[in-house]
Amino acid sequence: MQLKQLSPKWLLAGVLFALPLCAQAVTQSLDNVIAIVNKDVVLQSELDRLIHKVQTDATEQHQSLPPYSQLHKQVLDRLIEDSLILQQAERQGLRIGDTQLDQALSSVAAEKGQTVASMQAQAEREGLTPAEFRETVRKEMLISEVRRNQLRQRINITDQEVKQLAKLISEQGSKGQRFHIEHILLSLPSDADRAEQQRVAEKAKQLLQQLKKGTDFHQIAVAESSDNKALDGGDWGWMTVEEMPSLMAEAVNGAHKDQFIGPLRSGAGLHIIHVKDVQGQQAIELQEANARHILIKTSVILSDEKAEQMLKGFLRDIQSGKASFAKLAEKYSDDTGSATKGGELGWANPDMYVPEFRDMVKKLPIGQFSQPFKTMHGWHIVQVEGRRSLANTPEALENRAYQLIYNRRFAEEAQTWIDELRDEAFIQIMDGSNN
Repeated sequence: MQLKQLSPKWLLAGVLFALPLCAQAVTQSLDNVIAIVNKDVVLQSELDRLIHKVQTDATEQHQSLPPYSQLHKQVLDRLIEDSLILQQAERQGLRIGDTQLDQALSSVAAEKGQTVASMQAQAEREGLTPAEFRETVRKEMLISEVRRNQLRQRINITDQEVKQLAKLISEQGSKGQRFHIEHILLSLPSDADRAEQQRVAEKAKQLLQQLKKGTDFHQIAVAESSDNKALDGGDWGWMTVEEMPSLMAEAVNGAHKDQFIGPLRSGAGLHIIHVKDVQGQQAIELQEANARHILIKTSVILSDEKAEQMLKGFLRDIQSGKASFAKLAEKYSDDTGSATKGGELGWANPDMYVPEFRDMVKKLPIGQFSQPFKTMHGWHIVQVEGRRSLANTPEALENRAYQLIYNRRFAEEAQTWIDELRDEAFIQIMDGSNN
């Protein structure tokens, strides 16, 4: 059986960051296997490190945690899910190259007002070597990319849906609200027998009573919730009703601050929702960019290094006047849709692009050329030719509506997809139980 180090997941302020990996190969032989997940394993050292991190974060943020046994179960569930997703990446042949990793680290550091060196120094204080820090971030990027790719294939949005929601947003005007949502899911299969239904329903009732009496939501969510925000204390952050899963949106619409809602039944189980805060929604602002690019896809005969060097050569020719961007795009770009137009992508909301391309388009000064960078599609150079701001125009409303529908469907499908992965997998916890 192949032994792998499976990285835990840590999201910090919405940005992928790093957690310590398990011990080096020298000590792996002494490390206990606590779970078998198909052909991979979860090691005791991984569990210990993630538990320690959750405890440290809770202490720093003055948050309470459940008893160790409950925290142990939640952390193990998270590591099992990460393992399943990483196995999907392996089957699909996905990988994150060094250049793509370097670009992501630079982007994260810039967003946090730090440098890559300062992030590495922080990681070293927490026990990571620079190599472990990089590999953990690499695996976290891979998990995010697999999740994004898989869920994108499951989401279908019609023009009629977009137009209906855009009309609703326009009619709501300044009445639209945003809600800070906390959520607990108690799993209950749709085919559960009556006894199990009664047990989970009684548990939900008891938890709701505890919450209404002032028990810390974060603590109960970490202990009991089955959704992917459990280790974050069930905190879903700020959302409009259009961004929420349908069940939640219907329940929350019109709710007031500090209101508890539930238990609500869905195919996944019973839900408890806490409206932590409410605020009026600001007017819709849409920033669009007019960009053009040249894409070079890698292959068996064209490596990352060759693709990068090829684009660097194009840049030298463009900047020296030996060749034009448009002609090079027409001749060499592997994006056939834009190549015939000289690489032009037209006016678009940068959020519609994949993350690396989105970030480059957002930060690149108008008129300047980017250095070669990599996305899931291949290697690019890009130039932003202009930017414009739209507010509450039909185009802006439809773009906003599409993104809201996409976010809602993404949230709805995420848990279903994970449940399907678990149902199809062989999972053995080393106390002898199987799943």
